[in-house]
Amino acid sequence: MMERIAEASPRFKSKMAGFLYLLIIVGALFAPFAVAPSGMMRGDAALPTTAQILASKPLYVFGGAAQLVVGACDIGVALIFYGLLKPVSRGLALLAAVFRLVFVAIANANVLNHFAPLLLLSGAEYLSAFKPDQLQTLALVFVRLRTIGFDIALVFFGFHCVVLGYLLFRSTFFPRILGLLLAIGGIGYMFNIFANFIPPAIGAHLFPYIMLPAGIAEIGLTLWLIIVGVNASKWKAQASAARSSDG
Repeated sequence: MMERIAEASPRFKSKMAGFLYLLIIVGALFAPFAVAPSGMMRGDAALPTTAQILASKPLYVFGGAAQLVVGACDIGVALIFYGLLKPVSRGLALLAAVFRLVFVAIANANVLNHFAPLLLLSGAEYLSAFKPDQLQTLALVFVRLRTIGFDIALVFFGFHCVVLGYLLFRSTFFPRILGLLLAIGGIGYMFNIFANFIPPAIGAHLFPYIMLPAGIAEIGLTLWLIIVGVNASKWKAQASAARSSDG
């Protein structure tokens, strides 16, 4: 199966990347909102209460599981993009893949912070050393840590988007506008972490706008991959040129 995927046409690979990216977008939109938008908004008002977490426990667990599925899809997209963009620059394509894989590693490890509140609120006997209000406070601290941890992961995803955007722009088989928007969006992802250190009132207004180019670019890229896909003839021509220059 892996050999067949490796030998698949660039057009098939691009469409497969598009469907995986669609799953990523759907899953990434759902996962932070499983109970409350803890990963997508700023300020204490965005944090769920412990009562909300316990009242929506199955949905909360599903939100964490969705993040893991998104991570698995991200790994697939990283590898497919590496294969598709090697003809543009093997070194930069590898760098983009590494940045995305580091993002996945941090984001998936950060899921522990998502599940920690359930452990603290489980009523387990070994937690009796803590008072109920202490456990509730700790639970909300982990929810906040989940937000910060994901923002840290997004820094690496931002670097990935900048490098990937440059490769798309340099390629002959993708629209240049997608590469430009993705690179701009990547800068937004990198600067998003600073929203944790500015007043919440300002961050709440800044957050949607700095992420807008990335959202447009990623949705546009997904639709392009699914509907149009890579221009196979141009991809083969650039791949052939790259092999000739390497030889």
